[in-house]
Amino acid sequence: MTHKVRVGVLFGGQSGEHEVSLVSARAIMDGLDPEKYDIIPIGITKQGRWIIAADAHARLLVQADPSKLPGGSISATTTASAGVGDQETTDPGTLIVAGEYSPLKTLDVIFPVLHGPMGEDGTVQGLLELIGVPYVGCGVLASAVGMDKAMTKVAFSGAGLPVLPWLLVRRREWEHEPQRVLDWIESRLHYPMFVKPANLGSSVGVSKVTDRATLEQGIAEAASYDRRIIVEQGIPAREIEVSVLGNDEPEASVPGEVIPSGEWYDYAAKYLSGSSQILIPAPITLELAAQVRTLAVQAFKAIDGAGLARVDFLLNRETGDLYLNEINTMPGFTPVSMYAMMWDASGLPYTHLLDRLIDLALERHAKGRA
Repeated sequence: MTHKVRVGVLFGGQSGEHEVSLVSARAIMDGLDPEKYDIIPIGITKQGRWIIAADAHARLLVQADPSKLPGGSISATTTASAGVGDQETTDPGTLIVAGEYSPLKTLDVIFPVLHGPMGEDGTVQGLLELIGVPYVGCGVLASAVGMDKAMTKVAFSGAGLPVLPWLLVRRREWEHEPQRVLDWIESRLHYPMFVKPANLGSSVGVSKVTDRATLEQGIAEAASYDRRIIVEQGIPAREIEVSVLGNDEPEASVPGEVIPSGEWYDYAAKYLSGSSQILIPAPITLELAAQVRTLAVQAFKAIDGAGLARVDFLLNRETGDLYLNEINTMPGFTPVSMYAMMWDASGLPYTHLLDRLIDLALERHAKGRA
C-alpha cells in the first residue's frame, strides 16, 4: 500500500483574520485528496491555545464571529483522518521541547493556513523551522517582509520596482503630536489617501481618507491595530492581481481584476458582500498582462519568496501607470479568493494546486533552504 502523506492543516490564530483562516482551511481540507493524504487538523484559538484533534476545526468554528464569515457560517463537517487523537496546549513551546515525541514531528508536512500577525508573519514559520518539519509557503524572512507593508515597500523599491508614494507614522508620534503628524502628511501627499496598519491583511483596519477629519479618524483606527501605520497616496486605480507559484523558478498565473462592490476592496467586499466582481483573465492588453506577470515574479524574488504568493497591483486609470501594492505570502483559499481561481484559469485545478504546493514544501525542505 502506498504511504499517504501526513498533512497537518494549521488554522485559526490570534489575528483579526481568524475567521478568514477557518474558511481557507475548510476549503483546503475538502480539496486534499484523501487517497493521497492523511489530514491532521491543528487549530489555534483566539486565545492562543493549540488543538490537535479531528474536531479542531469545529471547536474553533463554535467560537468564531459569524459576522466575519461568508454567509454567517461554514461547514463543520470534518475531513480529518482516523486516529488523529486529541491534544490541547496553551504553550506551543511544548511542541518543540517534546523533541521526537512532539505531535508535529509525526507529520510529513504542515500547511499553515494562517493569515495576519502571529501566523503569516514569520513567527509560526520560525517555530516550524525549529521543529524541523516541512511546511507550505514562504520562509521566515519572506513571511516577515511580506506581512509588513513598510518593509515590503522598502524591498520593492530596493529592487527597482514601482510603488506609490507613502509615509510611515508611528503610534507614539501620533499620540504625542497628532496635529504635527497631520501637517506633515498633508505636506507630502494629497487627498485621497489610504491609511493602513503595517501588519494586517484582508484590508482590516484600512481606511480611504478624503480630508483632514477622515485622515485623523483613519490613523486612529489603524493605530488600534498596530504601532506602525502606512499612509499611501490614493489614485484612480484598477485592482489587478496575479498568483505566483514555485521556489527557485517561480511562475505567474494569468492576471485577474477585482471590481469592488463599494468604493474600494475592503474586508466586507472581499468576504461578506458577495457582490464584488472578479474578472479572470483581467481585461487588459497582452503586453500589460506580460508586464504584470514579470513584475510579480520579480516582487516574489525581491522578498526571497518560496511556495506561493499573491501579488496585488494598482493600475492608474488615467495614466496607465502600474504600481505594486502588496504581496500576500499566504493568500486566502476561500471560495471567493483569487489565488486558486487564477491558477485554475491558467490550467492548474484546485486539487492539483494543493498537490504542487505540498511538493514544493517537501522539495524546499529536502534542499535545506531556510
